[in-house]
Amino acid sequence: MPTRKILQLDEDRRAQLQNIVKRGSYWRERERAQTLLLLDSGVFAEDVAIQMGLNVRTVRITHTNWRQTGMASLPDLPRSGAPRKLQPEHVERLVQWAEAEPLTAAALLARHLDAGGPSVHVNTMVATLKGLDFVCKRTRHSLKKAATKTPSGKQP
Repeated sequence: MPTRKILQLDEDRRAQLQNIVKRGSYWRERERAQTLLLLDSGVFAEDVAIQMGLNVRTVRITHTNWRQTGMASLPDLPRSGAPRKLQPEHVERLVQWAEAEPLTAAALLARHLDAGGPSVHVNTMVATLKGLDFVCKRTRHSLKKAATKTPSGKQP
């Protein structure tokens, strides 16, 4: 027989969780809130796991985290990773330059490095600007094929 740790939510917390389930921005927060609401309604952790398509351990961890930290247990914790190469002041300066005049990515990077900005790859800079809805296009020098002569001297 499964053991049951009863979760008893007051009306205010229940309303907050229902609001998160309906209007939450992040799917993990909505999923955790729904899990807690099901546990509050008296459903066993095993049944909640089956109903939500989760592992039983995940349901129990969600319940334990709720008991320890309450509403702070719903959002994801910060993830690890390398810090951003371009700080906000560098991005702001790049945006100003890109809006002022059309520059190639290489020219924009050269200007950034001349201004004392950190060394970054051109793709990092382009990806940052694309994230801000800038469009970076490769320039074409000509759309026509070059006129080349065949060894016999005739035009192709």
